Amino acid sequence: MTGQQLKNSILQMAVQGKLVPQDPNDEPASVLLERIRAEKEQLIKEGKIKKEKNSSIIFRGADNLPYEKVGKNEPVCIADEVPFEIPESWEWARLGSLFLLQAGKNISASKISEVEFPDSYPCYGGNGIRGYVNVQNHNGDYPIIGRQGALCGNIKRATGKFYATEHAVCVSTFAHTDITWVCFFLTALNLNQYATATAQPGLAVANINRVLFPVPPIAEQERITTRLLKVLPMADAYGVKEKALQDYNKDFPVQLKKSILQEAVQGKLVPQNPSDEPASVLLERIRAEKQKLIAEGKIKKDKHESVIFRRDNSHYEKLDGIERCIDDEIPFDIPETWCFCRLGTILYKLTDGTHSRPKYVETGVPFISVKDISSGMLDFSNCKFITEIEHKELYKRCNPEYGDILLTKVGTTGIPIIVNITDEFSLFVSVALLKFDQKLMSNEYLVHLINSPLVQKQVEKNTRGVGNKNWVMRDISNTLIVVPPLKEQYRIVEKLKNIFNNCNNL
Repeated sequence: MTGQQLKNSILQMAVQGKLVPQDPNDEPASVLLERIRAEKEQLIKEGKIKKEKNSSIIFRGADNLPYEKVGKNEPVCIADEVPFEIPESWEWARLGSLFLLQAGKNISASKISEVEFPDSYPCYGGNGIRGYVNVQNHNGDYPIIGRQGALCGNIKRATGKFYATEHAVCVSTFAHTDITWVCFFLTALNLNQYATATAQPGLAVANINRVLFPVPPIAEQERITTRLLKVLPMADAYGVKEKALQDYNKDFPVQLKKSILQEAVQGKLVPQNPSDEPASVLLERIRAEKQKLIAEGKIKKDKHESVIFRRDNSHYEKLDGIERCIDDEIPFDIPETWCFCRLGTILYKLTDGTHSRPKYVETGVPFISVKDISSGMLDFSNCKFITEIEHKELYKRCNPEYGDILLTKVGTTGIPIIVNITDEFSLFVSVALLKFDQKLMSNEYLVHLINSPLVQKQVEKNTRGVGNKNWVMRDISNTLIVVPPLKEQYRIVEKLKNIFNNCNNL
């Protein structure tokens, strides 16, 4: 149960006479209603309010059923209209016979200030205070019913001098009726249900006047008010805790996955096998393969090749022939068979899509941008298309193929996906392409690695700019990663697959 549902249940108990016990010594509500009618008649004689055209009186018949007499008409049984039973000392009444409902008057928006100013008055509209004006049309203590907009039927309370617009219905009470109790009961009635079903919902005063209202004795009104003032703040406090619990439960699987990924990239998810080829040898094989491809002219040489190694129980990086200690960059300890390196070290090619917007066509070759992969999947359902000729030209520089990794780098940055199709497509500048030897590195492990806190913290730190932020290629290449032995990569992937399947059921 949500906090709002709890409040609604408490208010429903209140309007049904189930929140506080009845006292047989209380003056019955029927006497209160007589005093209200007498007070209204006196005000009519004094010309202060207008006479109702068809006044309503609801009473219990000899058969203990509710009857209503409207104007000079004969009483009619309204048992089918009454929504629930009420205590013997209570009575039913129409809102219009119990109170006086009057909508305020229109005032030009240009005369309403957003901030208070000297000698200003609050201006109430369809959902509470709309601003401040230099005139007032009410002075007193009034429940206010919003009568226009999606929140019509909401209940506010205005005290002192204020201005009510035509979208605010002021409720005048009589015979010392408890104002706080009126606000609580009007809220419980959910007047929004009587709104017109239009683009701009509205409540007609005539329709509100016809709503049935349960009336307890004055003394019980005060007891109900006292109890509600005590328990509703508890319901609010419950609502805050319940909302926090909902948020926690919603976020828990996400945070759990992050924690599991962190364990995975620290070498704590699966046991190490001493017979595995160590990552240092694996990285040497990757460097050797890159050198071969460079010699064959198939890939370009790294301008700033990085080599990270251990010495004297510290981590060093050799870059441009210069060695430096990088212990301050190393976030945690890893197993002996693992290695730290830069992302660019394991890549044969790191590039992004075209920096020029192509000419789009109705049908052709898919043209993928960040919006088409930000869900974590390669989605062609809303992508643009370019001509085959333009695609072939773009594909010469940026050629995504099956098994490669795409990485968002503009706007929503740091989301990796594996290319899982063999059909060709082109990329926009907002997406980076990561190519590597899939026989030497597991693409599934790399995706998990990029999704881990280790890499995502670097993504957040290095994503720069205002508005459409950018994770530049240099920073992508310099991202610090961890490389386990290849066989352990596969074991990690399999373990994560099993764990995440269970996480999805949480």
